[in-house]
Amino acid sequence: MSLPILMTVDDDPSVSRSVARDLRRRYGQDYRVVRAASGADALDALREIKLRGDAVAAILADYRMPQMDGISFLEQAMDLFPHARRALLTAYADTDAAIQAINVVDVDHYLLKPWDPPEEKLYPVVDALVDAWRAAGQQPVEETKLIGHRWSSPSYLVRDFLARNSVPYRWYSVEEPEACRLLDAAGATREDIPVLITPDGTVLRKPGGEEIADAVGLSTRPAEEFYDLIVVGGGPAGLGAAVYGASEGLRTLLVERKATGGQAGQSSRIENYLGFPDGVSGAQLTDRARRQAQKFGAEVLTARDVVGLEARGSGRVIKFGDDTELAAHSIVLATGVSYRALEAEGVARLTGRGVYYGSAATEAPECSGEHVYIVGGANSAGQAAVFFSRYAKDVTIVVRGPSLQASMSHYLIEQLEAIDNVRVRTGTTVVEAHGDDHLEALTLCDASGQRETVPTGHLFVFIGAAPRTEWLGEAVVRDEHGFVCTGPDLVVEGQRPKGWSLDRDPHHLESSIPGVFVAGDVRAQSVKRVASAVGEGAMAVTLVHRYLEQQ
Repeated sequence: MSLPILMTVDDDPSVSRSVARDLRRRYGQDYRVVRAASGADALDALREIKLRGDAVAAILADYRMPQMDGISFLEQAMDLFPHARRALLTAYADTDAAIQAINVVDVDHYLLKPWDPPEEKLYPVVDALVDAWRAAGQQPVEETKLIGHRWSSPSYLVRDFLARNSVPYRWYSVEEPEACRLLDAAGATREDIPVLITPDGTVLRKPGGEEIADAVGLSTRPAEEFYDLIVVGGGPAGLGAAVYGASEGLRTLLVERKATGGQAGQSSRIENYLGFPDGVSGAQLTDRARRQAQKFGAEVLTARDVVGLEARGSGRVIKFGDDTELAAHSIVLATGVSYRALEAEGVARLTGRGVYYGSAATEAPECSGEHVYIVGGANSAGQAAVFFSRYAKDVTIVVRGPSLQASMSHYLIEQLEAIDNVRVRTGTTVVEAHGDDHLEALTLCDASGQRETVPTGHLFVFIGAAPRTEWLGEAVVRDEHGFVCTGPDLVVEGQRPKGWSLDRDPHHLESSIPGVFVAGDVRAQSVKRVASAVGEGAMAVTLVHRYLEQQ
C-alpha cells in the first residue's frame, strides 16, 4: 500500500518548500508529503488521491491565499477526506481573523508562521494530528444504516446516541425508496422503525442503548471483576478522573450511561477552556480525553446505567440496571446533571419531534432556512445559538430574565451581538408548544402578559440542570436540590455524618461514604465550568490515593 499523505498548501513558494522540508525530515519514512501552490491545485490533487484509493492523514493550509482562502479550501477538502486532520497556517497579523474563521470549519489546530524551531512549534502539532488520524481515520469507514422517521422521538434518540459516540452511520428516512428496499431486505416493516442495520448485516428493531452499543462495537462488559477505581459518569470530571487514575497506575474503569462528554460534549464550541485560544468543540475535547484515558489503560463502558451504590467491607459496589454488580477499592461519582424539563403545555408530547434538550447537532442540517428558538440564558444556550445561526434563517434566544449579563460569559454576549440573524427576547417565556406529529409553533408570553404565537419547527431547551442522584439512596448525603455534599459540608457543629466509620473527617471531595468521592457538576457548591470539572476529577484521584494509603 502507498504511504499515507501529509498535504501542505501555500501560495508562497518559500513557505511551501520550508514546511515540506520540515515535514519530510520528521515524517518522511512513514508519510508521503505532497505540496500544492493553491487551494484549487490542492483540490485537484485530492481528487486524484481519492481515485487512487490512497489515504490523507493531515492537511496544513495557509489561511491567506488568492482566489480561495484556507478556510474555504478546508471546507471542500473535508468532503473528499472527512477523516483527515486539519491545521491552518497563519501570520500573526491574521490570528484574530483565523480564529473567528476556525469556528466555521472544524479545524484541529492553527499554527503561526514562522514555526522555528519546528521541534517546539511544528512537530508537536503534526504529532497530535497524525495520532488523532491513526486513532479514528486510518481504517475504512464501516457504515451502519439507520432507517427511521424524521419526526419520531425513538429515531432521534438512536441518531443522537450514534452521533455522540462517534459511530459512522447513514440515515434513511422511511419515506425514501431506498429505505423501503432496505426494510424489505431486512425482513422489517415500518412498524419496526427505528431499524438499525450494522455493517455485518445484523438487524435491530427498535433498539435500546446497550443493544446498539453491543452491535456497533462499543464496550459494554467489564474485563475484570474488581478495580482500584470506578468512575461513574463520562463528562469532563469523569474523563479527568479516568485520565489521572489510569496514568498513575490505578486499575480504572469509566462507566457512562449514554455517551462520554456529558453536556460539555454537546457544546458546539468551548472558547474559554485553557490551552485552546481558537476554541474547541465539545466533541473534539471529549474524543481527545477519551483516547487519552484509554492510552493510559483506562477501560470505558458505554450504555450501562448505574442504579445503586453501597459499601461492603473495604469494597465499594455499584449495581447496574440489569442486576449485575461490580466492585472497587474506591469510586468517583461524576454523573453531572441533566437539563430541567420545560414546563409548558405540549412540550413533553413533542420532545424528540421538534423539541430537543441540549444542542442536538444531528438536527442542524434540518434547520437550514428555518426559524429556530432557543430557551435559556447561560453559556450552553449562547453556544448553541452561535452554532445554529450558521444553518438557520434566524435564531431567537428566549430568556426569562431581563438580560443575558447575569448568566452568560461576556465574550459570548459579544459574539451574539455581532451575528445578524440572532436576536434575544428578554422577559419572555414559552407557555405552549403546538403541533400534531411535530412542532409547528410556539406561544410566547412577555413580562406584561402579552402572548404571541410564532411559527417554528425547532426548539432547543437549556434551562438549568438537576442532578440524577435519586439512585444513591439514603447513605449518601445530598442537599435539598439533590447535589451530593462532600468534605467540610458534611461536618456540622463538629459532628461527622451519620454512619461515618473512620476516625477522621471526610476529605475535601469525599462523600458521606468513605472511599466514594464526588467531582464536577453533581457535587454541591461546585463551579459549573468545564475547567473546574476536569480539575476536580484530577483532585479526586489524589484523594483516592490518600484514602487507599490510609487503609
